[in-house]
Amino acid sequence: MRKMFLMGRSEAGKTSLTQALKGEELHYIKTQYTNTEDDTIDSPGEYAESKRFSVGLACFSFEADVVAIVQAADEPFNLFGDSSRAFIQRPLIGIITKIDSPYANIPMVRQWLLNAGCERIFMVNNVTREGVDELIEYLSEDTPNLSLEQAMFKQRLGLNEWDPLPEGVEYPAETRI
Repeated sequence: MRKMFLMGRSEAGKTSLTQALKGEELHYIKTQYTNTEDDTIDSPGEYAESKRFSVGLACFSFEADVVAIVQAADEPFNLFGDSSRAFIQRPLIGIITKIDSPYANIPMVRQWLLNAGCERIFMVNNVTREGVDELIEYLSEDTPNLSLEQAMFKQRLGLNEWDPLPEGVEYPAETRI
């Protein structure tokens, strides 16, 4: 399974999502530090809420295969500006939690995540586990192994390492594994 880094404001549902992904019973735990030992890296919401700590988000993103912005469906505001993916060199996904909230505004939160540069958006309910299997399936997909030459070739095409090659384009013979 690919390692996922979760970032978002306090009470967005990051720790509950981590518990749901593991199949654990949900119980409240205030995240006090960033844990990088499991398949999911859970960060304190304060890292996203404070300019002083936000550089930690960029640093921890290098420990992951996938970076996820977690936003509750009933968020009153957005912490992540347009093109947030500019500092992230990993696939960026969005996860909308609390989709059953009576105050949910899913279209607005979805638009925030799209504006931030999320390539794919998942909607989950940590309590009922709705959408969790789809997220697990995504994380279970194999990440292609590339040589340095193949990664550099993709860069020259303006692609990220995880982007597929355009139709009809192949790696030069000297870069094939």
